[in-house]
Amino acid sequence: MHGRGGQGLAIAAEMLVAAFVAEGKYASSFPMFGSERRGAPVAAFLRFGDEPIREKTQVYEPDCVVVFDPMWKNLKGIFDGLKEGSVVILNTTETLRDRLNPNVKKVGFVDATGIALKRIGIPVPNTCMLGAFSAVTEWLSLRSVIRSFKEYFNDKAFLANRSSSMEGFQQVKIIEW
Repeated sequence: MHGRGGQGLAIAAEMLVAAFVAEGKYASSFPMFGSERRGAPVAAFLRFGDEPIREKTQVYEPDCVVVFDPMWKNLKGIFDGLKEGSVVILNTTETLRDRLNPNVKKVGFVDATGIALKRIGIPVPNTCMLGAFSAVTEWLSLRSVIRSFKEYFNDKAFLANRSSSMEGFQQVKIIEW
């Protein structure tokens, strides 16, 4: 996952871990920060599988890249190392015209910031992006994703973030090659 401080990226990775664990998988995540301030570059790495996760390093050959910041889809190198058949999920209002990397099989794009503003009232796209992640990858259910929110949000915030995630799940556009 790639984005900027303040977009909820590190917490999104933690919520995905909780969702995978709820579905009986093993999962691990860790964020990587430059300077810890709003707007600074942030990355989070997540691994999941049927066996315990021992490796705690960056993921250099990902199966999926999730881009929280709409401007970052154009950064050189952000899609380097993608495995063949990989998935990309973008927070963008633009329709994708070109393949981002020859190894990409599927791309999902959603206006997660716009949905977050509408549903939550602030431009934090994390829960919307998790809904889109569930729809595009089909690696875990939206129900498990939403269930993980209970550990992070009070009642009112839970309802708003659930709504954001559900709309992200429903509104994500998917292109397959």
